[in-house]
Amino acid sequence: MKTDDPREPRIRDLTPEEIAAGIALQQAEAAKMLAEAEVAQNDALKKAAETRMALAMADAAVIALHEKEREELVDLAGHAEWLAADERHHVYQFNGAVESATVKTCMKQLAIWNRSEPGCDIEIVFHSPGGSVIDGLALFDYILSIRAKGHHVTTTALGYAASMAGILLQAGDTRRMGREAYVLIHEISTGAIGKIGEIEDEVTFVKKIQSRVLDIFVDRANGKIKKATMERKWRRKDWWLDSTEALKYGLVDEIA
Repeated sequence: MKTDDPREPRIRDLTPEEIAAGIALQQAEAAKMLAEAEVAQNDALKKAAETRMALAMADAAVIALHEKEREELVDLAGHAEWLAADERHHVYQFNGAVESATVKTCMKQLAIWNRSEPGCDIEIVFHSPGGSVIDGLALFDYILSIRAKGHHVTTTALGYAASMAGILLQAGDTRRMGREAYVLIHEISTGAIGKIGEIEDEVTFVKKIQSRVLDIFVDRANGKIKKATMERKWRRKDWWLDSTEALKYGLVDEIA
C-alpha cells in the first residue's frame, strides 16, 4: 500500500542543497528549543534561589523576633527583680560574723539610705553568730544615730542572733524575731594575754563593757527583767532564749 502524500516532496526528489537546508533548519529549531530550555532552567534555578533567600530571611526574622522577645522578658524579669530587691525596700541582710568588714559594709548602706532617702523606714535582719564587741557597739551607736535622724529602724532576728548580734538586735525602734529563731546572751569574753597587770587592765575594761551591755538589755526590757536577774542568767554560761522567752523578758517587741 502506498502512503506517500503526493503534495509533499520526497527526499529523492530534493536536491542536495535542499536537503542540507532542511537539516540546517531542524538543527536551528533544536538549538532554539535547547536555548529556551536552558533559559527556563536558569529561571527556575533563580526562582529557587530567591525562594531559599526569602525563607532564610523569614527564618532570620523569626529568630530576631524571638531574641527580641527573650530580651524583653529578661528586661522585665530584671526590672521585677529590681522592684522586689531588699536594697530598694531598705532591708539589709546582716549574715555572718560581726566584725570590722561586715560592720563597715552595713554602715555604708545605712549611710546611703540616710543621705538619699531621709526618714525612710529601714530593717536590718540579723542571722549571725556574733563576734567583735567593739565593732558591734560601733554599729549599735550608728543605728541609734540613724534613728535620731528620723528613720524608723526595725531589727529582726532570723535563725539566730547570738552574742553581739543579740545586743545589736536591741538597737532597733522595733525588735522582731522569727518564731523559730533564737537569741544567745552570755558574758563578754576576752582573749587577754601578757603581763598580769596588762591582763588585770583588760579584765577591768571588759567588766566595764559588760556593765554597759547589761544596761542595754535592761533598758530595752522596759522593766520585764532586772539587772541582777540578767547577771544571774548569763553568769558563766550561754543563755539561749527562744522567741517566746525573748518576748517574755522584753528582749523583743514582737514575733514575726
